[in-house]
Amino acid sequence: MPVPPEYERASAKFYDFLVDARDTADLWSTHVTYTMTQGVLQAFRRRLSTQDAIAFANILPICLRALFVTDWDVDEEKKPFGSREAMTREVKSLREKHNFSIETAIPDVAEALRRHVDEEAFDKLLTQLPEGAVEFWTPRAFKTVSPKK
Repeated sequence: MPVPPEYERASAKFYDFLVDARDTADLWSTHVTYTMTQGVLQAFRRRLSTQDAIAFANILPICLRALFVTDWDVDEEKKPFGSREAMTREVKSLREKHNFSIETAIPDVAEALRRHVDEEAFDKLLTQLPEGAVEFWTPRAFKTVSPKK
């Protein structure tokens, strides 16, 4: 059996994601975007059981899946979903002196990530995860729509 295409092109697809997320967040570097993405993934992972985290990882492209599980302390205490501001502070705490994540880090990564996953499967899985998961992965564009007057 040949190497599946998702493995064969994994690093190119990962770089495509980083460029997309960089442009979505209006950042200047894929290096900055990498740390922001890792912080967002870790903040989300801390709110999931190991079983839910594995289900979530399986929805991600290969390199994002690897980034999601990198440095995972499975004994770390599970956190509740909190305010977007508190979770953004958590994102920014990863490598603090070298982290240039912005206030919209979570919804910006969410927006870019949705363009790189099977969005239908992604949304279905999110509804099976703890309350707060759907909102966590809601892109900024969907949160800023003003109600009609």
